[in-house]
Amino acid sequence: MGLSPLGIFHTLIGITAIVAAIVSYTKYGKINLAELSGKTYAYSTIITSLTALGISKHGGFNPGHVFSLFILILVIVAYLLYARKKGNNSSRYVENFLLSFSFFLSWVPTINETFTRVPLAQPLAKSPSDPIIAQTLLFLLVLFIAGSIFQFLKQKKMNTVNP
Repeated sequence: MGLSPLGIFHTLIGITAIVAAIVSYTKYGKINLAELSGKTYAYSTIITSLTALGISKHGGFNPGHVFSLFILILVIVAYLLYARKKGNNSSRYVENFLLSFSFFLSWVPTINETFTRVPLAQPLAKSPSDPIIAQTLLFLLVLFIAGSIFQFLKQKKMNTVNP
């Protein structure tokens, strides 16, 4: 697969973040920073974003690095909102959206790298512009939009029950 030691570490931490997010979504309907799975997602995503800055197939600073920095900013802002404002308020909506958006954006390089590398003998995609990558990301975008609407409605309902 041609991964450097940093690339292997980056991949393992990235998988940890994905698993933690899925566990949190399954248990709480959101990435819940009050719980271990949410904290694991946040910390793993921060580490993954930082380690991505040391990885480059194309040499030098590139759009993938900008993407990593953007995801890093989303998670840090969400965490700051979580730490600063407790209770049911508008900050919770923004926090949940930022975490969900960071999770969705994390799938862009994940799908791209996985589909252009796996299976080893004949990868699913020949390049990042392959239609299977675009179709998969479109499917994930639809899931993100539906999930964000679901989270918003669920949170709004909880806020009206427990003001």
